[in-house]
Formats: sequence, C-alpha cells, structure tokens
Amino acid sequence: MINKRLLIKNLLAHNDESSFYDKKRKIDLSHKEGKAKFLKHICALSNSNPKNNSYIVIGVEDETNEIRGVDFFDDSKLQNLVNAYLTNPPLIMYENVAFPNLPKDKVVGLVTIRPNNKITSLRKNIWKYWGGSIFLRDGSISMPKDFDIEIKDVNSTIVKAIENKAKNNIQHTLDAVIDFINHRHKDLNSHYQVFKEQFVVCWAGITKKIKDKTYYSRVDIELINEQVRLFYSALDEVQITFSEDNFIITEYVQLGINKQHQFYPLEEVVITFNENGSYTIKSTLLFKPPRFNKKTLYHIFNANNALLQKLKTQAPLTVNEKKDIVNLPETYLLCYLNSFSEAKTKLQELKPILKTNYPETYKKHKEALRILRKVRYN
Repeated sequence: MINKRLLIKNLLAHNDESSFYDKKRKIDLSHKEGKAKFLKHICALSNSNPKNNSYIVIGVEDETNEIRGVDFFDDSKLQNLVNAYLTNPPLIMYENVAFPNLPKDKVVGLVTIRPNNKITSLRKNIWKYWGGSIFLRDGSISMPKDFDIEIKDVNSTIVKAIENKAKNNIQHTLDAVIDFINHRHKDLNSHYQVFKEQFVVCWAGITKKIKDKTYYSRVDIELINEQVRLFYSALDEVQITFSEDNFIITEYVQLGINKQHQFYPLEEVVITFNENGSYTIKSTLLFKPPRFNKKTLYHIFNANNALLQKLKTQAPLTVNEKKDIVNLPETYLLCYLNSFSEAKTKLQELKPILKTNYPETYKKHKEALRILRKVRYN
C-alpha cells in the first residue's frame, strides 16, 4: 500500500518534471483554458507512459519545489471530464494529501494517471487545441505530435522504484493516527475505525445528535494508510456510518432564503474495503435543488446585481448592503439552480472581490462553486 505523502516527497526529490511526472502550483477547471491545459497534460502523460502510472502534483512552486498547498478538491466527477474530451481516456484519480506543515484547509493534490497502452487524443476542440490532437511529453513539456507516433516504455523501472520507496509501514500508520487525534484535532471529537485488519480511517468534527442520528460539522476524514484526505469542510453537515466492509459519508448542505434554511442531502460516498488489500470509492449525487417563488428570486437576483456593481466600482455601501454581502454566494447559487443562467457568470465576477476583501464570505463562495460543479458534471 502506497503512502501518498511519501510518494509526493519521492517524486519531488527524484528530479525535475519528466515524461512521467508533472507539477503545478494550481489548476483551474472553471474556464475552458484551464480545462484544456489539464486535458493536454493528461493526454501527454498517458501517451508517454503506456505501462506505468504517471503523476501530476498540485500545490508546489515550480522553481523552488516549495509545498504551498491548494484547497481541498473533492470533484469525484473529474473522470467524466476526461471521458468527454479524450479518445481512449485513461483512468485517473484525484486525491487530497495532507501535509503536517500546511494549514488545516490546505492539501497537496495528487493526480494518478493509470496506463492504458493506447494512443490518447483529444476527441473534440477545446480552447486553442483541435480535436484529434495527440500530445507527448518532451522532457517537462507536453507537446503536440504527429499521428504516427510510436509508444515507448522508458520509465517503468524508475516509477516502480519510486513507488516501492513510498510503501507504507506500521510506524507510519501509528504515527499518523496519533498525530490526527492528539495534535491536529485535539479540540474536536476524534474517532478511528480499522477495516479488514489493514485499513485505518480517522475522522473528527463537532458532533450534533438529532433523534437517533449523529451529524458532524467542521469535518476532517482521512484514510491514514495512504495519507489521503477523504473529506474536509468547515461549513457542511456530514453523517458517517460504517459496517464491516463499508465506510459511508453522506454530505448535507444548508440552503435557503432569509432565515428559512434547510439541510439538503448533496452526495453519498461509499468506500468499500476488500479482503485482498484493495478498496473502491463510489459517489452518488443525491442533490435535488430547492425551488423558490420566481418573483422572489427575481427580486433577489436584481438586488444582488446592484450590490455586485457597487462592489466592483467601490461605491459606498449602506449598513444593510454590508450585511447582504455574506449571502451573495448562496443566493446567486440558488438563482442559478432555479434557471437564472446569468447567475453563474455573476458568481465568477464576484470571486476576486470576495477573495481580496471578504475572506470569510469567500469560503462560502468556494462552497457554492463546489456544489455548482458537482451538479453540472451530473
């Protein structure tokens, strides 16, 4: 079993970017350009490594190799994007890897690209790349290549050696459990559960009991063996259940207008542990967008737009307008979910303003975009 934190350290220590490994400060999948560049790298790494895994490490400074981290990214539908745009798409997995020196809300992203021994190409046009384009790694650069390329396996020995050095052991596991419970989350209720005598899952959060069910907020869930963070949220409510074989995370989001809010189930993630030392993760979207009166939403949408314009021009705000800023991400999201298509664009325009001037509301903005992304991919 590979410890993903050790794997990232070994990749960073091995050498600079190569034909089996790339690193990024961040990726942006909210725009066509960001999606296109991400797909280009997936395509190139897949073609350059027909018989071994390839990796993209996200959250690392290119020049210095400094680990800076990125936001937790739980988009389980990323494979859908790859399948939609690539011919012979490889299987990919995005994992959030915890590092002790990073803030609680930051991780290092690790994209693993499985070998498929086929030529992968763009299925259709995206940004400035043409459908049918084929990419290969030329050192640290993903370059377009001719159609008559020959797949060569030159990295299997190196990649196998790096992965072997990242194998987990009992000391790593015990140290990580103790660190999770006694240090990282000493102010929260923490728990652990062992599955199949080899997998350890830890979770922590603020507990709340409603009837016979327990819910968690400020939740952090980690698969200790691989140092992979399975879930992190400072805002949402989560229900956790488990059996002999399964660990189940059901996420709820709180949405509403004015003071009338409800919790809506968003997604269920089932992790199934097998006797042979493997596990699978299956996610199911449960979300059914709440519906509101159109006239009420028109009023809210127009008021939001007026407030957004004031923020963009730095015009003076009234006391009530200052209070309304905190609701902008949520109400724009609700407008979009109720067929106000322009609300998505407004959310994007709002992002740099909140990021610079309203950090707490910016957290809500990131949550709104996360929900929007999940719904859109489904």
